[in-house]
Amino acid sequence: MSQWVALDVSDCDPSPFVQFRRWFAEASAVMAEREAIALVTSTPDGRPSARMVLLRHVDERTFGWYTNYDSRKGDELAANPHGALLWYNGAQGRQVRIEGTVARMDAERSDAYFASRARGHQIGAHASAQSRPLSSRRELEDRVGELEVTFAGAEVARPDNWGGYELTPDRFEFWQHREDRLHDRVAYLPDGVGAPGSWTRRRLSP
Repeated sequence: MSQWVALDVSDCDPSPFVQFRRWFAEASAVMAEREAIALVTSTPDGRPSARMVLLRHVDERTFGWYTNYDSRKGDELAANPHGALLWYNGAQGRQVRIEGTVARMDAERSDAYFASRARGHQIGAHASAQSRPLSSRRELEDRVGELEVTFAGAEVARPDNWGGYELTPDRFEFWQHREDRLHDRVAYLPDGVGAPGSWTRRRLSP
């Protein structure tokens, strides 16, 4: 008997956000870091780049993460505010692809999340000019030491160039591994004719 479960259109919730949260919850017992998700951005002329980020927010409309706005991904999103996310769960043979437009979160939400972070992470956000050249590890560690003195006995405020992004999807694909490469794939596309936020589900060839 195959270890892989089937996935049919009828198995999928009408809402791709509900379906994602269902798979995300089921992954809690088999994934060490289920929040890890690949983020793909690209330049205006279509040169893509990818990296792993941590998924920190999901609601009925958006997916969100936090980072340095001056990083490579921040520069690319400023020039081309479209992105793609890929969540992969190898233990259960599942992946979810999510595509859409990206915008910064408001300052209040970024402030609230930053305040919840460990103090070392907060100081690190100030110390790192993410994606910019660094002469040595020592330079970074010296900067951290200086900031520990600067913020001694005080709260660490969020840097202006650090905060949240959220992706508003216009396409989802749920992929389930099956034997002989005959995988199950279900795509969600905006309905266009129903109520706002309604989606059409369709099976795709593997």
